[in-house]
Amino acid sequence: QLKLVESGGAAVQPGGSLTLSCAASGFRLNLYSIAWFRQAPGKEREGIACITASGDTMHYTDSVKGRFSISRDNLNMVYVQMNTLKPEDTATYYCAAVVSHTDCHLKGEYYTYWGQGTQVTVSS
Repeated sequence: QLKLVESGGAAVQPGGSLTLSCAASGFRLNLYSIAWFRQAPGKEREGIACITASGDTMHYTDSVKGRFSISRDNLNMVYVQMNTLKPEDTATYYCAAVVSHTDCHLKGEYYTYWGQGTQVTVSS
C-alpha cells in the first residue's frame, strides 16, 4: 500500500522554526516529485513548496520564499525547514507525491498521493 506520513508539526512562537518530514512507505520516492501544501481553517489549500524527483529544482509560493526550504534525501524522506514562522503560517501541512521526471508544481490537482497532514500552530 502506498502511503505518505507527515510528522514534525507542533505549536511554536512567532519567529520560531520547525522541520516537517514526509516519509513514504510502499514505494520509492526517488521517482516522484513532492510538494508541501497547507490548509488553514476556512481557507483554500495552498501549495507552498515542491521539489523534483532529481532534487535539482524547487519552487516556492511567494509567502514562504526566503523562510522555508524543501529538501529530500536519496531514500524515502522529504523535508521542509520552516524558519521565521508567523501566525499566518498556522495550518495543517500535507505532503503529496506524483511520478514525474520533469518539473514540479504547486497545484494540488497535479499530485496523486497525499498524506494525512500534521498541524502547525504559530502563536504567542
